[in-house]
Amino acid sequence: MIPEQLRYTAEHEWVAGDDAGTVRIGITHFAQDALGDIVYVQLPDEGAVVAAGESLGEIESTKSVSEIYAPVGGRVTARNVALADTPEVINTDPYGAGWLVEIACDDPAVVRTLLTADAYRELTEN
Repeated sequence: MIPEQLRYTAEHEWVAGDDAGTVRIGITHFAQDALGDIVYVQLPDEGAVVAAGESLGEIESTKSVSEIYAPVGGRVTARNVALADTPEVINTDPYGAGWLVEIACDDPAVVRTLLTADAYRELTEN
């Protein structure tokens, strides 16, 4: 459950990029599994400017509340508004319909510095 084409963070976010420098961000299967049943998601508004490593919002589950961190800096260009009514989709489809936000990167090259699928796999298996 670790797609090869994505990049990852040690905080269990995934990043999917494109040539225009806009990336889509979500949490990994590992993260959603550790959280349990997700019941609420707080996301930044479109247009918000975030710095890499800064909090993007929160995910609340039946077990805990966890911060979501920005893997890259930039401006939020889209947020998954469907999660307001169906946050549990993160549990069932974390790499698809459960995406969180899209960010126009200040520096798209930063994505290449994030963990590869192999590196993330090693992190989660240890």
